[in-house]
Amino acid sequence: MNPQNPIIRGFNPDPSIIRVGDDYYIATSTFEWFPGVQIHHSKDLVNWELVAHPLNRTSQLDMIGVPDSCGVWAPCLSYDNGTFYLVYSNVKSFDGVWKDTPNYLITTNDILGDWSDPTYLASYGFDGSLFHAPDGKKWFLGMLVDHRKGKFFGGIVVQEFDLEKQKLIGKAHHIFEGTDLGKTEGPHLYYRSGFYYLITAEGGTEYGHAISLARSKDILGPYEVHPDNPIISAKDSPENALQKSGHGDLVETANGRIFCTYLVGRPLSTLGRCTLGRETAITEMEWRADNWLYAKKSRIPSLDIPFSIEQKQDNSKHYTFENRIDINFQALRRPIEDSWAQIIGKRLRLIGQESLSSLHFQSLLAHRVQSHHVEVDTKLEFEPKSFQQIAGIVCYYNSYHWIYLNVSTNELGIRALNISLCDKHLISEPLEKGIEIEDGAIELKVSFNRDKIQFFYRQSDDWHTIGPALDGSILSDDYVRDEENRYRPAFTGAFIGLCCQDLTGGQIPADFEYFNYQELKE
Repeated sequence: MNPQNPIIRGFNPDPSIIRVGDDYYIATSTFEWFPGVQIHHSKDLVNWELVAHPLNRTSQLDMIGVPDSCGVWAPCLSYDNGTFYLVYSNVKSFDGVWKDTPNYLITTNDILGDWSDPTYLASYGFDGSLFHAPDGKKWFLGMLVDHRKGKFFGGIVVQEFDLEKQKLIGKAHHIFEGTDLGKTEGPHLYYRSGFYYLITAEGGTEYGHAISLARSKDILGPYEVHPDNPIISAKDSPENALQKSGHGDLVETANGRIFCTYLVGRPLSTLGRCTLGRETAITEMEWRADNWLYAKKSRIPSLDIPFSIEQKQDNSKHYTFENRIDINFQALRRPIEDSWAQIIGKRLRLIGQESLSSLHFQSLLAHRVQSHHVEVDTKLEFEPKSFQQIAGIVCYYNSYHWIYLNVSTNELGIRALNISLCDKHLISEPLEKGIEIEDGAIELKVSFNRDKIQFFYRQSDDWHTIGPALDGSILSDDYVRDEENRYRPAFTGAFIGLCCQDLTGGQIPADFEYFNYQELKE
């Protein structure tokens, strides 16, 4: 079978791509998940491996207390004269008209090594990027947040960055208001054949999303819009398998082919819920005689991509904890440190802390759901003394949307297995009462098949089903941002994780032997 989109599956939105020699790198947004920013590497634009998280310490990224779907938005990765540059925001608030959106810059000479502490840039908006102009100047671009009279999207601004002084200089110039698609954000700037080309994301992050293109002879404008705008979008094709296509970036291969990477969603049904979040896709582009860039085949994103290369799409892996915590695991809002996540005797020990509703100090390590049918199982050793001491396996979207198979104690103080479900802040327990379990280790498993979540457990015999099949589609942007919550940010995707809570403050430990992640046919 030909290689197919998405090229990076599961929650990996806002791809920013570069080529350095024969190596390609893509940086994607991580929002409240820590470490911040995922960097994938490829040699062929088809097969990608997660290789780095550049924001790995609190001096670069302090997210304690940030709301769900805030934190790191739309990083911009670039390269110039031996140095890698990464611009990112750390969004602190999103409700109401006031948006706190500081933007920062870090650098390194080794993309797989340590990155610098951040240089503050500006806070007038988000989706910042850095343009390295042909004359040697550097320019910071971003969208402008306009809080007046409910406008919000105020267009694109550009300001010069002084590399020696490590700060923005001069004034911020408003260079582009946007097109009729509206909601203009995600700017990237390029130079070719005497024109500055400005790509923007428009139409919002849902089913009207699109990539727009404009150009100017002067970096400060005015910019004329592409004659057949947008250059990529599925907004008029509701039956297309790939939806929400937008927020793009361009890369040119060594032999002159040009590609656009961008985010997409794969709904479970027509205009339905995307439990995998927003993923990364690719389309080949071409320059035409009018010096405008077009999709080579169709602006509508396709599953098929134009390569004759074998594609390895199965992310299944049996994770153990002998020496380290694998790069595919992330935590919420803070570093993975020995104070709460330890390797003890080839096992992962999580020290129980705050609840799954906390925006501060959760003990949770989670893996992206990257296929529409996955199974995850683990072995847990946990001896709670109170119903406030809880550990297990959780399917998680945000602090008020999760489904949790857990071990705690019942009203008699006996160790028991139960299910907790949080839906729009309302917590329910699908079982009439918990199932009492024997002493010792217990294995827990979850099957997440499209919109159905089913839990299982075993101790000394075969797997037993526990509870009914539950609605996994609540773990999606589309559900969280329904009519009742349409103003709440929801930009991430479903995770499956291991976690431990101790609401007594006693910091009880839970030990996990492995994390077995399997992708199955639907």
